[in-house]
Amino acid sequence: MPAFLDSHHLRSFLLNLAHASAWLLLLAVIFLPLEWLFALHPRKFFRKGLGQDIGYYFLNSLVPGLLLATPLALVAVGVHHFVPYRFQAAVAAWPLWQRILVGLVVGEIGFYWGHRWAHEIPFLWRFHSIHHAPEHVYFLISSRAHPIDNVFIKLCGLIPAYILGVASPLTPTGSLVPVFIVLVATMWGFFIHSNLRWRLGPLGWIISTPAFHHWHHTLADHRDRNYASMLPWMDRIFGTYYVPRNQWPSAYGIEDKLPRSLAGQLLHPLQQPADADVPAPAAANRQ
Repeated sequence: MPAFLDSHHLRSFLLNLAHASAWLLLLAVIFLPLEWLFALHPRKFFRKGLGQDIGYYFLNSLVPGLLLATPLALVAVGVHHFVPYRFQAAVAAWPLWQRILVGLVVGEIGFYWGHRWAHEIPFLWRFHSIHHAPEHVYFLISSRAHPIDNVFIKLCGLIPAYILGVASPLTPTGSLVPVFIVLVATMWGFFIHSNLRWRLGPLGWIISTPAFHHWHHTLADHRDRNYASMLPWMDRIFGTYYVPRNQWPSAYGIEDKLPRSLAGQLLHPLQQPADADVPAPAAANRQ
């Protein structure tokens, strides 16, 4: 029997599937009423494309963790050999709350640049464009992404945390930090993609909101803005912040047409010829 079909792997897969299903139910319980009461662009939930969005949700709930395991293990080994032990031990001695806080900020810097590179590097944009293709933005669009794109951006956020030592195998709680970083970023991602007309007042300067992230999904002009997942002041620091007062995007999506099927979209970035790589929207539209 193949290894992936043995009882241990089958139980693990079914358990992960059950967890993903429970999280999807929880997300629906939270966001469906909110998007009905405070909708920015009123839409029917049960509409064309919902099945595909759910397919992406389960795909990115189950696959990226498997793809991340090996590169993160290699990063941990590399850090252990090349980063001075005294530095690792000193950071590992910090209280857990301090490592989590620093990890969130350092991880956000990595997420910012990974996301920005996914726009500016044509090869990476092939994969990331799938996330920008929908013409309607709501909470499930957060997980509508190519797994390779998903893994790349997560790695960009987690590798700095490993190098700094806030995520470290030296302590029993060291592995909790990357899990917490990914969990918080993932859950906040559903919020900022939600179809809610929320700005959160002064809090919008400190933490990202739907008003902040919806501009990132515009059909043109401002898609090269607002890369941060949680901390919008990252965009202020790096010059990519854009949230006009009392305005919302009127159109979302991308100019290119993608295959209709989920399988076709997953294969699409790999099937494009090398000369198809042109400057990504971020490079072309930056003002």
